[in-house]
Amino acid sequence: MAGFKQHISVSGGIGVATGLTATVGLGFTPVQGMLVGYLTTLGGMLPDLDSTSGRPIRELFGVTAALVPMAFADELKKLGGNSETVLLLAVVSYLLIRFGGAWLLSKLAVHRGMFHSVPAMLIAAEVVFLTYRSDSNTVRLLMAVGIALGFLSHLILDEIYAVQWNGLKLELNQFAGSAMKFFGKSLAANAVTWLMLIGLTWYSFGVAGLVDEPPLPSRDEIRQILHEVPVGQKSRIELL
Repeated sequence: MAGFKQHISVSGGIGVATGLTATVGLGFTPVQGMLVGYLTTLGGMLPDLDSTSGRPIRELFGVTAALVPMAFADELKKLGGNSETVLLLAVVSYLLIRFGGAWLLSKLAVHRGMFHSVPAMLIAAEVVFLTYRSDSNTVRLLMAVGIALGFLSHLILDEIYAVQWNGLKLELNQFAGSAMKFFGKSLAANAVTWLMLIGLTWYSFGVAGLVDEPPLPSRDEIRQILHEVPVGQKSRIELL
């Protein structure tokens, strides 16, 4: 089985190639090229979030916890109002992601489960497409392709390392076929993964304008629905 250093080395090399291709060959800006290169490298770590060693979780959640407050700085300003509150919200979000998210994932993830799968790769790509902040679908698609390439390199490398030489005979170890898969052993994990993929795919198509995006209820519509519920069947706590 390939180790952390092998995965990072391969996805990092692919990230450099992807960034150069995007900048020199496809006309994207140097900044966009560097970002897609970084995301490609990051994608090489994602399948190992279920690793028993814990290092990929620490590395990924450390980076994510630092980037999220910067990426959503405008939203934090709207919530906080003043600089002190914004700083506090940034610290809280960092701690929640860095330690809370890592702890929760370590409890839920199963080694070589559905994190190591083709559907998980597509989910990661669609999450990047939906969350990357750009008015251009082309730029968002570039970033999604980058994370998918890094993720795919990890899956392929794991399958390569599953082939071993026993003298002059090739043999497959116990992990063969556990990376490049569409379904795992757990029915619940399969159901959750595929439901997520279907939902994100539909929403991504809507954002891209390929299908009609499902309308989300407005704040006033949600309030009206709550008021129409019989008093005995709802809480009187005013959330809106």
